[in-house]
Amino acid sequence: MNAVHTSNAPGAARILGTSVQPLVPLSGPVHVLLVGEAPGPRGADKSGVPFFGDAAGRPLYDVLRRLHAVALSGDADAVDWDGATLRAAGFMPTAHGIALGNAYDRCPTDNGVNFRTPTRRELEGAENIARLTGELAALASRGLRGIVTMGRVATRTMDVVLASAPMHGIIRRSVAHPSAQGLLSMAPERGRGAKMVELQAEWRTRLALAIVDAGFVVESRGGAW
Repeated sequence: MNAVHTSNAPGAARILGTSVQPLVPLSGPVHVLLVGEAPGPRGADKSGVPFFGDAAGRPLYDVLRRLHAVALSGDADAVDWDGATLRAAGFMPTAHGIALGNAYDRCPTDNGVNFRTPTRRELEGAENIARLTGELAALASRGLRGIVTMGRVATRTMDVVLASAPMHGIIRRSVAHPSAQGLLSMAPERGRGAKMVELQAEWRTRLALAIVDAGFVVESRGGAW
């Protein structure tokens, strides 16, 4: 989710604020879990699928499709990358060997219109930690090998979870958040002189390497990363 806190566009759709469940494979093993911060107001809040339609989700799904970790039911590039539009067009993702979730499972809002960053109390409260612990336990029963966190909030939250319920043998890797702020944090001297397109390409490479390092096995099919 990008760190933007207001939505003043005329007729902006209300934030649903409902729980967005993790995307997991229908069958087979789940070797790696990817964790972001929270569903975005125009993306996952409307699509009901983690990262799907979020601005930060587009580069993520690009990487996952190239790794053959996610397949789409249609050409999502043919419509706007927007949760409601993608859902209406029937372009739903299917995961293979990987799961996607968030440190906080709903788009945070106080009034249904403006969205905000989830608070530390929300993220590290007993209810949320219990949810994340339960999700990890379910994935562990399906062969979970590693976790990849995206951004400082997701990393901090998952470290709290793992400290409260250690999972021996589970690898945790982290990458920057794919927002502009997160990308600039990867560059020396906070991105002075860095070109955003180059940072985006570097982030995709870092994410792919982190996913593989966390235990995802890339199938040998033409066009793999």
